[in-house]
Amino acid sequence: MMDIDKQSKDKILYISSFVGGGVAGLFVDMVLYPLDTMKTRLQAEQGFRKAGGFKGIYKGIGPQAVGSAPQAALFFLTYESIKYFSEPLVPKSWMPGVYMVGASISEVAACLVRVPIEVVKQRRQTQMDNKSSLKIAFDAYKEDGFRKGLYRGFGSTIVREVPFSSIQFPILEYLKSTYRTKFKNNIPLESWEVAVCGSIAGGISAAITTPLDVAKTRIMLADKAVVDVDNLTVLRMLKYIYTREGIVGLFSGVVPRTIWITLGGYIFFGSYDFSKNMCETICRRQHLL
Repeated sequence: MMDIDKQSKDKILYISSFVGGGVAGLFVDMVLYPLDTMKTRLQAEQGFRKAGGFKGIYKGIGPQAVGSAPQAALFFLTYESIKYFSEPLVPKSWMPGVYMVGASISEVAACLVRVPIEVVKQRRQTQMDNKSSLKIAFDAYKEDGFRKGLYRGFGSTIVREVPFSSIQFPILEYLKSTYRTKFKNNIPLESWEVAVCGSIAGGISAAITTPLDVAKTRIMLADKAVVDVDNLTVLRMLKYIYTREGIVGLFSGVVPRTIWITLGGYIFFGSYDFSKNMCETICRRQHLL
């Protein structure tokens, strides 16, 4: 078989990780959207019932559909590139640190797309009126501007996502490596096996980081007429929630969040691995023709 040069391998990596991430992100967010809505409403300050209860569980799915693929594609393009270029240079014992740093940088990149989508989506999920997602986005920009409106909660989202991914991806890579070594004789894992590893890693990470997710949701949904949104920080919000609602408040929505991300991890990483491998195979065949 004809060898593929390094430049072509790099291009295949970029294309396959970008396409695989986009397909996985869109697929998992559309399938599990109702769970995301219930989680957001459980975390809203006005409570689950006043935020909409079980009604209109697909409200806000429009912006989510638009943003899912780009943010996931951007994440995996960044993560896989960092991992690919680091592995030949970094000792194996240091690789968990590379996974943590790579996932953190990737989350920051993905949040450039994710945060405006989250702001609009969560307001749509918890508002009782029938304002369209486009109207919500326009009002957020008109009333509070770009940074304090559409990108409100950017810092709190980073604070949530970086610890989440810093826990999730080292666990994921450890599970994949251990399973491959002990049970597969170093044969590459099937997509369903990657999915199981992703499910376990996602569920653990979701449960641990729930308080950060609650704080992020409250900041994004905060009413500026009631709260000084300019001075809201994750730490202040965590203290505020704990003072008023105790530990239960900090872990509100932990069950649907953990279920959502456990199921989502299975679907997401399984579909990512399958899509990435298929795209890689097509790219290689095209190159070798």
